[in-house]
Amino acid sequence: MRRWIIIVLLSVFSLPMWAHEPDSVYFHKPDPIKAVWLGAIVPGAGQIYNKSYWKLPIVYGAFMGCGYAITWTNNRYTGYKSAYLDLYNDIQAGTVSEDPSKSYIAVIPEGYTLERVGGQDRWMNTLKNQQNIYRRYRDYSILATVIVYALSLIDAYVDAQLFDFDISPDLTLNVEPQIYQDLQHQQSAELKLAIQF
Repeated sequence: MRRWIIIVLLSVFSLPMWAHEPDSVYFHKPDPIKAVWLGAIVPGAGQIYNKSYWKLPIVYGAFMGCGYAITWTNNRYTGYKSAYLDLYNDIQAGTVSEDPSKSYIAVIPEGYTLERVGGQDRWMNTLKNQQNIYRRYRDYSILATVIVYALSLIDAYVDAQLFDFDISPDLTLNVEPQIYQDLQHQQSAELKLAIQF
């Protein structure tokens, strides 16, 4: 399995991006579909294929930020979920204590006790609410990651499509007379306006 991963990675990154022909310049016109496929396999590879290297810190920074958000919110969610379940089980068994090793005591703000935060029932509701909040934030972080992934693919496609688009400031307006003949063979004079860019 490991050998196949290495073969796939080597084949992806050994694409002929630059070619040197004697006494001529090779013009690399990226294929939009190939850029999307490369970006789908390895995020950021579409930008590399399009030679838009300056976009890589943006793409990888966005992915790293989303990954950090998913990890942090998931840790908070699982911590509050564990504390809620432990408190629920201890209430059912009648073994609630102020032992600091208990997960529901460990998440109480420093300097507070179970009674100072409103008692068992109120703290259980607070833990349930915090669990729901961080689960929602984790889901939003996952959604943001999917959006970043989709935007990186869209960027690779659009960048490849517009690779040779002329963005020079030379916009000219050509005005020239023209004679028009319709189907009934009647002629009329017209003024033709053409913008060239």
